Amino acid sequence: MLKENLIATKTYALALSIIKLNRILIAKNEYVLSKQILRSGTSIGANVEEAIGGISKKDFRAKMSISYKEARETHYWLRLLKDSDYISNEEFIELENELNSILKILFKIIQSSKD
Repeated sequence: MLKENLIATKTYALALSIIKLNRILIAKNEYVLSKQILRSGTSIGANVEEAIGGISKKDFRAKMSISYKEARETHYWLRLLKDSDYISNEEFIELENELNSILKILFKIIQSSKD
């Protein structure tokens, strides 16, 4: 049996939350920002999965670094959505808390995987 991978689990859960947010935004006829946050928010976990399957430590670190950058980008889109009143402050805080947790974990993983 495989051991649960915390960052993979958290990024998958975030991706599901982002997909739900995307549906809400599309219902409000917001297509540009919804597409941006959907792309970056689901990319975080996809790159974590690629990192887990990496063939070298360098490959692992590169993919985790991409995940970190995508998480930062997702945070940007999230702030734009809040400040443009597409999402409530409560919705923002919930997603931001998830995202900040992921950012901290990714940063620690990247730091600990340095040569």
